[in-house]
Amino acid sequence: MAERYQISGSSSAAISASVETGIRAGDLAPGDALPAVRALAVELGVSPATVAKAYQELRQRGLVVTAGRHGTRVRPRPPVASRRSALMPPPLPGTRNLSAGEPDSRLLPPLGPHLAALATEFGTPGGYAAAAVLPELAAAARDRLAADGVPVDEITVTGGALDGIERLLAAHLRPGDAVAVEDPGWANLLDLLAALGLRAIGVPVDDEGPTAPGVRAALAAGARALIVTSRAQNPTGAAVSADRAAELRTLLAGRADLLLIEDDHAAELARVPLHPLAGATPAWAFVRSVSKPYGPDLRLAVLVGDEATVARVAGRARVGAGWVSTVLQRLVLALWCDPATADLVRRAAESYERRRDGLVDALAARGLAAHGRTGINVWVPVPDETVAVTALRDAGWSVAPGALNRIAAAPGVRITVSRLDEADLGPLADAVARAVRPAPAGFTT
Repeated sequence: MAERYQISGSSSAAISASVETGIRAGDLAPGDALPAVRALAVELGVSPATVAKAYQELRQRGLVVTAGRHGTRVRPRPPVASRRSALMPPPLPGTRNLSAGEPDSRLLPPLGPHLAALATEFGTPGGYAAAAVLPELAAAARDRLAADGVPVDEITVTGGALDGIERLLAAHLRPGDAVAVEDPGWANLLDLLAALGLRAIGVPVDDEGPTAPGVRAALAAGARALIVTSRAQNPTGAAVSADRAAELRTLLAGRADLLLIEDDHAAELARVPLHPLAGATPAWAFVRSVSKPYGPDLRLAVLVGDEATVARVAGRARVGAGWVSTVLQRLVLALWCDPATADLVRRAAESYERRRDGLVDALAARGLAAHGRTGINVWVPVPDETVAVTALRDAGWSVAPGALNRIAAAPGVRITVSRLDEADLGPLADAVARAVRPAPAGFTT
């Protein structure tokens, strides 16, 4: 533990709050050891049970981990905003920000006309009793998923993909359980696992998705859940291929002890066929959000799965938020049913593909390997993330360091193409090449 920080408090709540304050301020760094329970109890003049309860609260909230004889330590990735923001250098004024991971706002469907049309359709405001999944939305979602080969046993809606995943994990797992996730993977998911007190096991990813040996090793290590990104994996752009899906289905068949979660967040933006794993295990769920194709402000995802899994999610929602706004559901349904919107989403997908493939090709022409099979991101392996991010920022480009996304994977940087024009690809590739292979230091003649 950092010697300069003194934990205080006379109750378990006050002690845990003091530790969290130290983490947020950076006085307690990832990996720092906390005092032994009895030693801190003596120091604070409280009972060991009070300190033990404080540590238990911190573990359940994902702030610390207990490692047997190694004691209690601050998590390597504590779920507090100050640690995450410390990993992301702020874009300098005048730089092109390619670190946000958001879709191109120029290509999002306009919501105003659909909202105006909905306003003319509403009659008497609905009440609590009428709040549920709209039958017409459920019917449209079933058709769209069935067209992609996803079995639709039961269906509900959640407030976005991450909300759906959180509800699934909370309904099936307990603090301390292990979850197999892609490595590198979605940074927000890694923080969610920590906040839930779950343990992440990294599964290596290639362009065809999570590798079978990686999944097999995670299962052997006791993973209780496996989360797979179907297409447009963040940050690598991987998409599960037909061969990989068949291989994983064989590996997962009959695993009654495993919750399988698939995240198809890109949906219509991913211009490759979907090869779902849905139904490979008795407990499974497939989540498809609308944020990437239709706009980040549309916090809605369709969640399908086996009867028991969906019932748990829907039941938990009823005692919390209750339901996803039926106004939002009607808006999403209107977007789905609008041919002009479908055409705009199709053109957006084509534009992302040109920019993403163009950047990967431009980097390859300069001798650099990069990954970006689908989606809006390109992953570039680098020897040193700090050097690469700093050099690119100095050259006028802000990119995301791979440390946000990695557990044990090799270093890299993530470049989001949504704010790039095709004319930018050559200059950016030149800058990346210089950042990855900087000129040697020393005197020149």
